[in-house]
Amino acid sequence: MELRLFVTREIPFPAFESIKGLFQKVDVWPEYRPPTKEELISRAKGAQALVTMLEDKVTCDVIEALSPELRIIAQYAVGFDNIDLECATKHGVYVTNTPDVLTDATADLTWALILAVARRIVESDAYVRSGGWKSSGTAWHPTMMLGFDLVGKTLGIVGGGRIGQAVARRAKGFDMRVIYNSRRRHPEMEALGATYVDLDELFRESDIVTLHVPLTPETQNLVNESRLRLMKRTAIVVNTARGKVVDIDALYRALKEGWIAGAGLDVYPTEPLDPSHPITKLSNVVLTPHIGSATRETRAKMAELVYRNLEAFSRGERPPTLVNEEVLRVRPPGF
Repeated sequence: MELRLFVTREIPFPAFESIKGLFQKVDVWPEYRPPTKEELISRAKGAQALVTMLEDKVTCDVIEALSPELRIIAQYAVGFDNIDLECATKHGVYVTNTPDVLTDATADLTWALILAVARRIVESDAYVRSGGWKSSGTAWHPTMMLGFDLVGKTLGIVGGGRIGQAVARRAKGFDMRVIYNSRRRHPEMEALGATYVDLDELFRESDIVTLHVPLTPETQNLVNESRLRLMKRTAIVVNTARGKVVDIDALYRALKEGWIAGAGLDVYPTEPLDPSHPITKLSNVVLTPHIGSATRETRAKMAELVYRNLEAFSRGERPPTLVNEEVLRVRPPGF
């Protein structure tokens, strides 16, 4: 049997050559944009393996159209809510992801957003570039671009997993009080000095709320109007998790009307974010284009993990980061 692979975007890292070496025929989507559903089905028809990105909508009708040939979907991302897991399992399709390797990159970006909002970095950059500083007539003024200190403030972390823990470790360098909330208590968080609190208490007490949870029915719109109204007027929200964890319209009102002081967002309910969305017109929010894992080192490690998953599956072994464990009872691994 000629093994076929379809990849929904070029992956320009060394491990990609190893990935391609597992298959006799490899088709890579050539465009920067993702393929449409129809294009995905057409190009992947007959393939035993897919390498997908978070933006690819691998719905049940896609999986059914590619069955029974399709055996494994290797997601090049830690999230996988774009894939219908129940349908994949039913059809004996293995689904893998790339967790852990992007922990530090995402934690670093979280802190970049915290600092950018707290110290008004983006506003200040625009002030210099636009000539506002020059036209002000002074090089320094006691009230110019006032932000706030981090030392002594309270950092509220929603989600106690690896990324939440990495964010908490970095907070130690700023001498901050750290509180957290999660589905369960994490001894690792508490070993870092973080205190477990009720979710609403976290929103009331925090000067900074940062989100590190997966998207589930329970976390969708977790940051909504009622929780935003619990927050201090001087507080900020940072989201490097999933876009739909935040009700972006409620957040816009909170920023516009001064319920909170600022926000830093890397993810959005609909991506790419429409530049006409009113939140893009606010100066007290910093917006980045879903770059949490966007370092050369991290993206290369993600490619390596995709390779390890496909290579293990090709040997008839359980892939190391299998998402849908139930599929093991439906079909053994292997092409």
